[in-house]
Amino acid sequence: MKSFNFFVIAIFFVITSCTIDKTDYEAEIDSEVPEYYEFKEAVSLTSGIYKISIEALNGTFYKGYNELHLKVINTQTNQSLNTSEVTFLPVMTNADGSTNSCPHQYNLEYNAANGYYNGYSLFTSESVTTASWKLYVSFTVDNQKYEINKDVSVEKQSNKNLNMTAFAGKDNEQYFIALVSPQKPTVAENKLVAGIYKYNKPTTPAGTFPDPSQFSYSEVTGYTLKLDPRMPEPSMGNHSSPNNQDLTQQSDGLYHGVVNYTMTGNWTLNLIMMNQNGLILKGTVVPTDFTPGVEGVKSELYIDTLF
Repeated sequence: MKSFNFFVIAIFFVITSCTIDKTDYEAEIDSEVPEYYEFKEAVSLTSGIYKISIEALNGTFYKGYNELHLKVINTQTNQSLNTSEVTFLPVMTNADGSTNSCPHQYNLEYNAANGYYNGYSLFTSESVTTASWKLYVSFTVDNQKYEINKDVSVEKQSNKNLNMTAFAGKDNEQYFIALVSPQKPTVAENKLVAGIYKYNKPTTPAGTFPDPSQFSYSEVTGYTLKLDPRMPEPSMGNHSSPNNQDLTQQSDGLYHGVVNYTMTGNWTLNLIMMNQNGLILKGTVVPTDFTPGVEGVKSELYIDTLF
């Protein structure tokens, strides 16, 4: 009897999936998902005989998570430096003159195997007429410190699999979650990677601009990101999928889990973020009701994806 009931429900799901209007989603579903794997120079800065080259995927800074490769090159010898202390600070200036930053790695680490400094920047908005981004970079050679800055453009992220969200937690801290991969999921169990960051509230008055202590962010440590993926559009009834795994932090500082996409289309990653002590800082449990014809309920904390 139970098998028969399950069969009836399955048939009903297929029928409603095919008959309920999906016009609000068709344009998105038909859009092509971009995929980039080549790092190219996004911007270069110069100071005296030194050139700073910063590479990003597709040679472009996008809203959301950006892995960065930075080189300090002596233009006279064409040699890259590998012993310099390198700092990186993105600052956004608004039309009213106010400034803010975004999660980033301030002190970059040299990657000897690949010959560049590793870093990242999670740009929280694209460049617009009322808000512009500038990069402040410093490096030290023979005990002399060089400081350079340059305006850069941050583009809209058209790949929804790399979306991000910013929010205040129940601990009154400001958090940021950004999807890092996969860029282009498949109908399968996909390794899901995200970064979770927190704004470090200044404890001292601002010094000389740009004072990095006023624009400080850090990776959160030891949190858990509980995952419940759903297809929220009315024709899908907000159904979920099996074999998903919550995201936990690994040695690279990022959070890794598994999301099982059972078909292409619009998916919502419903999230519950818990700290090291298991306390929920943001997020709510999503109802398990099958709701054909009605858009699915989302968690208090979620990120939409599409492939």
